[in-house]
Amino acid sequence: MLKRLLSYVSGNGKKKARTYQRQEIPRDQHNVSRSAISEPAKKVLSRLNNAGYEAYLVGGGVRDILLGGKPKDFDIATDATPEEVHGLFRNSRLIGRRFRIVHVLFGREVIEVTTFRGNAAEAEDDDDDDDRRTSEHGLLLRDNVYGNQEEDALRRDFTVNALYYCIRDFTVVDFANGIEDLKNRQMRLIGDPETRYREDPVRMLRAVRFAAKLGFDIEPETEAPIRELAPLLTHIPPARLFEEVLKLFSAGYGEATYDLLSEYNLLAPLFPETVQAINNGEPDELIRKALRNTDARIAQGKSVTPYFLFAAMLWPALQAEWRKRQDNGEPVQPALHLAIAKVISRQVQATSIPKRFSGPMKEIWELQMRLPRRQGKRAFATMSHPRFRAAYDFLLVREESGEIEPGLGQWWTEFQEADERGQERMLTQLGSDGPKKRRRKKPAKKA
Repeated sequence: MLKRLLSYVSGNGKKKARTYQRQEIPRDQHNVSRSAISEPAKKVLSRLNNAGYEAYLVGGGVRDILLGGKPKDFDIATDATPEEVHGLFRNSRLIGRRFRIVHVLFGREVIEVTTFRGNAAEAEDDDDDDDRRTSEHGLLLRDNVYGNQEEDALRRDFTVNALYYCIRDFTVVDFANGIEDLKNRQMRLIGDPETRYREDPVRMLRAVRFAAKLGFDIEPETEAPIRELAPLLTHIPPARLFEEVLKLFSAGYGEATYDLLSEYNLLAPLFPETVQAINNGEPDELIRKALRNTDARIAQGKSVTPYFLFAAMLWPALQAEWRKRQDNGEPVQPALHLAIAKVISRQVQATSIPKRFSGPMKEIWELQMRLPRRQGKRAFATMSHPRFRAAYDFLLVREESGEIEPGLGQWWTEFQEADERGQERMLTQLGSDGPKKRRRKKPAKKA
C-alpha cells in the first residue's frame, strides 16, 4: 500500500526534488479506514464538520494507521477556535493559557483538539512580538499564532507527523512528502534542522523517540546537527525534561532509545552523573536489564513506575559516589545516605524528580542493604515495608545483570511463596548456615 502511495505522490515512481506541496491522496490509494479510528474521534470530527468547520485527524494517528498499527491516541486539528470547539462539546475542557487547546472527554479516552497554528517567526512586524520571542540560543519562547492548515502542517516537527485525514472525502492530505518518508522509513525534520533544534531542543529527543518506536532511521540532514547541539537541552526546564524522560523510556522501546540517546550524546544532558560514572568505568548492564524488563512489561500491558526507572538510571552514579565515600573512610550506611542525597540533588538540576517519586526511589536503594539481613525477625520486617516488592524486583535486576552473585533473589522468591511454617524453617536453616555467634564467657565467681 505504501508503494502505491509513493507512486501516486511521486508520479509513477519517478524521483522528484523534495518540495513542500500539498498532495491529496484519494481513498483507493491509502489504507486509512474509518474502522481504525475510535468512535469518540469520529464523533468529534463529524460534529465539527457538521458545524461548518474544517477538521482533520492529524499526526501520529494517521501515521500509525498508514504503517498498519493501532494508534493509542487520536488528535484533531481544526480551523475552529478553542472557544468554538468548547461550545460544541459539553464534555470538554479548555487547557493552557497562552495557546489554548481543547480536551474532549469520553470516559477514559481524551480527544485533543487544536486550532491550526501559524509560523510565529513569519508573523508581521507590527504583531505582538511577545507571541514570538526567542532566546539568545534561538529557543522559541512564544509560538502562539493561529494559522491555516498548510501553516499548521509546516510548523510541525517531522514530515511523517504532518499528515491529515479527512473524514468527509476519505483523503489523506500530505504537505511535506511525509508519505515518501514513511515508505523510506526515516525521520525527517520539516525545515532547516539546526534552526528547528535551536527553536526547541526537545525535538532532538523526539527524533530519537520516534526512530526507536517506529524502527526508522534518522535522515542524514536531520541527524547531522544533533551531537553538536545536544548541550542545548540544558536550557530546557528540568520539569519538562522529566516528562520527556518518561516518554522516552515508557513507550516499550526503552533499550533501543537508550542506545540512540547514547549514540547522539543526548543522554548526558538528561543524566549527567550517570554518564560520567559510566565513562569512568561503572557498568551500565543494570540499566539495560531494567529497560528490557520495562519493555517486556509494557508489551504485556502491565504498568511501569517512574521511581523504579529513575532508580535504575541513576544506579551507576550512586554506586560511584557511594564507593568514593567509603574509600574516604566513611562508614557504609552513612556513606549510602549521603551518596543518595548528593546524587539526587545533582540530578534534579537536569531533570526534576517529584517527591512522590524521589522518596520511593531512595527507599528502593536503601532496602538493597536490608535484603541480605534476614536473620530473626528482620525478614518479616523487610517484607512488610511498603516498597519491598519494588526493592525485590530491583535486587533481581542486579543479579541478572551480573552485579551480584545469584541466590539472594531466589531465597526471597521462595520466602514470599512459603507458608508460615515454611518461612520459619527457612529462617532456621539460614541461622544454622550462618556464622556462629561467639558466646561471651561469664566472669569467674569470686571466692
